[in-house]
Amino acid sequence: MIAPLVLLAIFIGAWELYTQISSVDSFILPAPHEIAQSLYDDRSLLLSNLGVTAQEVGLGVALALLIGGLLAFALHLSPALRRAAYPLLVSSQAVPFVILAPLLVFWFGFSVFAKLAIVVIVCFFPVVVTTLDALRNVDPELIKLMRTLDASRWQTLRMVEAPAALPAALSGAKIAVAVAVIGAVFAEYTGSEKGLGHLLLTSTPQLETARAWAATVVLALFAVALFAALGFAQRVLVPWTGKDPQP
Repeated sequence: MIAPLVLLAIFIGAWELYTQISSVDSFILPAPHEIAQSLYDDRSLLLSNLGVTAQEVGLGVALALLIGGLLAFALHLSPALRRAAYPLLVSSQAVPFVILAPLLVFWFGFSVFAKLAIVVIVCFFPVVVTTLDALRNVDPELIKLMRTLDASRWQTLRMVEAPAALPAALSGAKIAVAVAVIGAVFAEYTGSEKGLGHLLLTSTPQLETARAWAATVVLALFAVALFAALGFAQRVLVPWTGKDPQP
């Protein structure tokens, strides 16, 4: 824990020094002390908008876990479906969100559902991939043992394969969290009156660059907090996987 703080302190110090000795304008790159001042002065504004973004990210990640997990199990149980759908699943990640955003707005309007859809699209892929890989890599001897015990396909899935896939699903969720915040910000760019993404969008044209950077800092801290929370959940739910690495 000490090493990241030391590295962060060095980075902030170098940043502060650069803004002092260079000719860069503060509306292009504010100094860290200006961002810290904005974090304090605009704390109420930042926290109120964080609540909106946190709701979108939290619900989006939860839905991505549910949808991604169910899809991974479906692909695992049906080789034909896996052969047909997996290439399409991979290629879907190359579709730019600027193409999908107008369609989602047409379907859901500027409601929270359009934003949730974008977050889910961003997040579900790592959940599907990690869960499916875990299901396909279950120890074959365990599968043979269940067959020897005359277990049904459902019993094998529930008692052997699903527990084996849970750590991978949580690891996929931790990966998804890192991009969920970006997805929520982009979703708020498409049309929103609240949220840290909206605050970023409105602060920059107003030359409130320090406030925009302060919102970015809050987003980063929120992502780290979610990552740590999922790491704690992994240690509690699947303690047999060992100690979870620190973010």
